[in-house]
Amino acid sequence: MTSARTALLANFRWHGGHADVWRVFADGDALASVVTGLADPWRGSAVSRVVGIESRGFLLGAAVAVSLGVGFVAVRKDGGLFPDATVTTEAEEDYRGLRHRLRMQAVLTPADRVLLVDDWAERGSQARAARYLVESTGATFLGISLLVDQLPAPVRSSLGRVTALVSADELGDPGA
Repeated sequence: MTSARTALLANFRWHGGHADVWRVFADGDALASVVTGLADPWRGSAVSRVVGIESRGFLLGAAVAVSLGVGFVAVRKDGGLFPDATVTTEAEEDYRGLRHRLRMQAVLTPADRVLLVDDWAERGSQARAARYLVESTGATFLGISLLVDQLPAPVRSSLGRVTALVSADELGDPGA
């Protein structure tokens, strides 16, 4: 088991059926290990930008971008401000039945090769919406790097290359 997997599993908790990955961010060594674990599979893939979806995707995505030596582009949900031109789309329903309108500054170019970084993907609705945003700029969407993968196989295959530190079934029973 890699140190990133070990750090994630050691710091992950279920609370009342809700996943708590915030503990990973509170432990500096765990956070550093997890960021390395998210970035390492993508070294040598010519990633030029990382995108991350609000909010945990901001933290992880920016850290992975620094680790890879590339820029970071934020994908915001409705309500947050963005100066200048943006691209927008609406995601399909997420695991809670919510539809989010996602926006990103129009800063990517057709030369960009983009990696999406996020904490958890259940249904992939926001990941697919982020892919749409990236591709609408002419940039190339390479895939997604996750802490936790819970994607159904058909969705996973629609997202390009998917790497994850753990699968959701490795996290135990949320009701326990």
